[in-house]
Amino acid sequence: RGGVATSVAPRHGPPPPPLSAPGVCAGHPRYRAIFISDTHLGTPGCQAGALLDFLRRTESEFLYLVGDIVDGWQLKRRWHWHQSHNDVVQKLLRKARKGTSVVYIPGNHDEGARHFLDLAFGDIVIRAEATHVTADGRRLLVTHGDFFDGVVRCAKWLALLGDALYVFILRVNQHFNAARARLGLPYWSLSQYLKHKVKNAVRYIGAFEDALVREARTRGFDGVVCGHIHKAELRFVDGILYCNDGDWVESLTALVEHDDGTLEILHWPG
Repeated sequence: RGGVATSVAPRHGPPPPPLSAPGVCAGHPRYRAIFISDTHLGTPGCQAGALLDFLRRTESEFLYLVGDIVDGWQLKRRWHWHQSHNDVVQKLLRKARKGTSVVYIPGNHDEGARHFLDLAFGDIVIRAEATHVTADGRRLLVTHGDFFDGVVRCAKWLALLGDALYVFILRVNQHFNAARARLGLPYWSLSQYLKHKVKNAVRYIGAFEDALVREARTRGFDGVVCGHIHKAELRFVDGILYCNDGDWVESLTALVEHDDGTLEILHWPG
């Protein structure tokens, strides 16, 4: 079992088309680095089973947890913690014990962990951000991305409202796709459809990406790795590599680095 992969050429190759030319990664691959974010453990929408399968079937030298791993916002409203969520946490701790360098970069949904920056819990180190150097020498800024989201930083009440609406849409989506499955139809994401159709959402995503690219350029990085907006992306923006590893609520995606520095977005089966 493997994931559908979309690759970006190494440093000196030509810029690739965004998220195209998919392939298949079979077996139990080992990567130089894996980046995952927005797992939202503690919520009904978390695809913990698929995430656990991914963690069991892949290995890496570096593993970056790029924020919103545990959803503190939702846990404050309603407690939801399935055994599979506990299994994911145990698997992450086991990987760290066995030698994987695991770095946890909190996001806005797990912002409470920011009180413990530079401390280690079970060999997992918590950082505000990280610098990852690829095998071919590129310096990548690794950050969740919420500090570059004007809504989260300046109007948290609006972000909380948007989060509640997103949870509602996910619940509707679950019933809708259960009906589609009975008819033999594939999964279809209502929230992703709305994001792409609503002009304000499209502008919001574009502004978010531009802000992160500017930050990376200003600070002398070759690229940036983030999460936050639940939209996997891998492309060059004016010479800066923008990487978003997606989420484990709907997309089931991860960013991976191969031994030669090649980066890919993996789409894991649900």
